[in-house]
Parts: sequence; C-alpha cells; structure tokens
Amino acid sequence: MPYIVTSSCIECGACVSGCENNAIEEGESHPYIDANICIECGICASNCPVEAIIFVEEPSDSTG
Repeated sequence: MPYIVTSSCIECGACVSGCENNAIEEGESHPYIDANICIECGICASNCPVEAIIFVEEPSDSTG
C-alpha cells in the first residue's frame, strides 16, 4: 500500500470525507487506509491540510 497516514495527522477527517471509495477508516490514533479498497488515486493526500498522507514506494523484491 503506497499511501500511508503518518503521525503528523491532526485527525481533521478531510481524508475520510474526501475518499470516494470509503477506503479510509478511523483508527485508534489516526485514520487508516485499507489497502484492499484503496485505488491509489491520491485524493486523500491532496485533501490533507498538514500533508500527513504520503506516498511510499513499495520495496522491490531483491530475492533471487
């Protein structure tokens, strides 16, 4: 899952309300992006007022 919510989240709800696929759920400390639902459109990251949602490159498989 390349998009993650970081600890910089202020829990404003902008990402949750802006996600058209309902892929973001409220977590214990901050929202959580469900990798099974997310289509990686990036709207959540662009809606976040504190840039707490970031794109993380998935690690490449270096085995064999």
